[in-house]
Amino acid sequence: MFTGLVEELGRVRAREDLGDSVRLVVAGPLVTTDTKPGDSVAVNGVCLTAVEVTGGAFSADVMKETLDRSSLGALAEGHPVNLERAAALGDRMGGHLVQGHVDGTGTVLERIPGERWELVRISLPASLARYLVEKGSITVDGISLTVVEAADASFTVSLIPETLTRTTLGSSPVGAVVNLEVDVVAKYVERMLAAQGRPTAQGRPTAQGRPTAQGRPTAQGPLA
Repeated sequence: MFTGLVEELGRVRAREDLGDSVRLVVAGPLVTTDTKPGDSVAVNGVCLTAVEVTGGAFSADVMKETLDRSSLGALAEGHPVNLERAAALGDRMGGHLVQGHVDGTGTVLERIPGERWELVRISLPASLARYLVEKGSITVDGISLTVVEAADASFTVSLIPETLTRTTLGSSPVGAVVNLEVDVVAKYVERMLAAQGRPTAQGRPTAQGRPTAQGRPTAQGPLA
C-alpha cells in the first residue's frame, strides 16, 4: 500500500527483455537506503517487488499483465520515474490509499500554465469515468492528485510547483502516456451497492437480496 506522495525522482539504469517479461534496474539512492529484496516499491504508480538492491539501485521483474496494463513497457535506459516505498503503519496519510495496481492508462491532452502552477488535462478510459468525481482523488503515474474537473472522457488536475519539480509530470509533454489508478474506495462502494440490489453507474440491473459475506440476505432499505 502506498500514499501517492513521490519520494524520489529515480532513473532507469538498465532494461533487459526476457520474452514475455522485462527486468528493470532503477536508480534511486533514497528509496534504496532501507529497501531489501522482497520489498515493494512503486515505479510510476506500479507496485513492483525488489529482486536485488545494490549500489543505490534495485532491480524488479515486470510481468506481461503489467506491461499490457501500464506504461512501463515503454521505459528505456535513462527514463525518469517516480518512486515511492510502501507505506508503514503509523505513517501520516498525506495523499490517499494507493494500491499500486494500475487500472489503465491515459494520455496528456493539454497543459495550461499559470504563474506558478499548471492545469493538465488527461484522457480517461470510459470504463473508469464513473469512479471520478470533482475534488476526489486519482493517482497519475504514482502521484496522488485532486480531480479539478471530471468529464466523460477526460479529467483535469492542477500541479503545484512541488509536483512540477519533483515528479515526472513536470516534464511530461502533450501525448505522453501515464498510468492511472482510481480510488479503490469507489470500487468497494460500487460492489456493495450491487450486492444490495441498488443501481450502479454501469446501468445494469443488480441482484436482489443476494447473501453477503456474512451469509445474511442484504437489506433493501436505505443505506446506513
